[in-house]
Parts: sequence; C-alpha cells; structure tokens
Amino acid sequence: MPASRADKGRRGIAWLAIAAVATIPVVAAAASPLQRGREFLWVIGGMAGVVALSLLFVQPLLTATAPVLMPAARGLRWHRWGGIAIVATVGLHIGALYAYSPEDVMDALLLVAPTPFSLYGVISLWCLVLTAVLAAARRRLRLSHRNWRIAHSVLAVAIVSAGVVHAILIEGAMEEISKLMICIAALTATTVGALEINVLGPLRRRRNLQRA
Repeated sequence: MPASRADKGRRGIAWLAIAAVATIPVVAAAASPLQRGREFLWVIGGMAGVVALSLLFVQPLLTATAPVLMPAARGLRWHRWGGIAIVATVGLHIGALYAYSPEDVMDALLLVAPTPFSLYGVISLWCLVLTAVLAAARRRLRLSHRNWRIAHSVLAVAIVSAGVVHAILIEGAMEEISKLMICIAALTATTVGALEINVLGPLRRRRNLQRA
C-alpha cells in the first residue's frame, strides 16, 4: 500500500508539471496585449493554434510513458481522444483564420504565401491529415501494428517539427519564453516517445525475454 501511494503521488506531481508546461503558453498568449483590439475570429484562430501546440506536447506522453505515468490501456484511450482534439483545434485554427482572411489562408494552402511560416504550417497540416486518414483506414489497409506504429511515429515527428518551426517563425500573441519552452517540450517528447515506442521499448522486451 505505501508503495502504491508513493507511485500515485509521483504520478500526480509529474502530471501537474506536465499540465503547467502545457497551460502556461496558452495563458500567456491569452493575456497578451496583442489580443486587445483584434477581431474575434483572429483571436479564436490564433488561440486554437496555441492549444494545438500544447496538445502536441501532451499527446506522446499518453502512450510512450506507459505504464510509468499512466496504465497502458487508459493511456491509449486518452491518446485517441487527444488525436481527435488536435485535429479539431487545428481545424478551428484554420477555419477561423480562413473566415477572418480567406485570401491569406488560400495563399498558404496553395504554397504561394510570401511568409515562410505558412509553408511549415501547411506541411504540418497535411502530415496531420495523412495521420488521421491512416488511423481511420488502418483496418481496410491491413496495416500491421508494427507498420502503423512506425508510420504514425514518423508522421508525428514531422507534424511536430514543422509545427514548431511554424510557431517560432510567427511573431504574434505567444510570449517568447513560454513559446520556446512548449516548442522544445513538444519536439523532445515526440522524438523521445517515437524512439521509446519503436526502438527502446522493443529492445527492452527482447532482452527480458532472452533473460527469461
């Protein structure tokens, strides 16, 4: 019992730290003076992008840290809901910005926008769309668990890498230090998570089987 309570306590502290890292950039962006006087759609679109970036940090932790921070089955369930939430917030980000300025968004989607950050945003978007399509059609495509895991991990790293560059290049409502913090955290969590799921975890299991 004491060990179980200690584990729960450590998990609680870890998740509080994760929640703080994910929440601080959102709160800082919402409190930015640049939000004053802006149109509602611009604010909603921008804040949806900030929330999506924070979700990208939390998403790999739901599976790659199992069972340390969360039981595997529960982590997988939350990971699926997290994926839906990321797709929804990115959709809101693009939809609100399109309603605010259709020409700018169409230029970005057609890769003719003069701003470099647009290109990285579109790369991240299409990698996210491909991930969602593969997830929905996985059974029809008869993707093995191993092939799905590898494809999902590669696309996840691409989504986060391009999304991070997109966020860093934008000079907007996000506070610089908290933006850098969440970008580094998201990229680190995704990269380490991909290595854990595809390389380190399988190696550990193989060694344990050999020892047994």
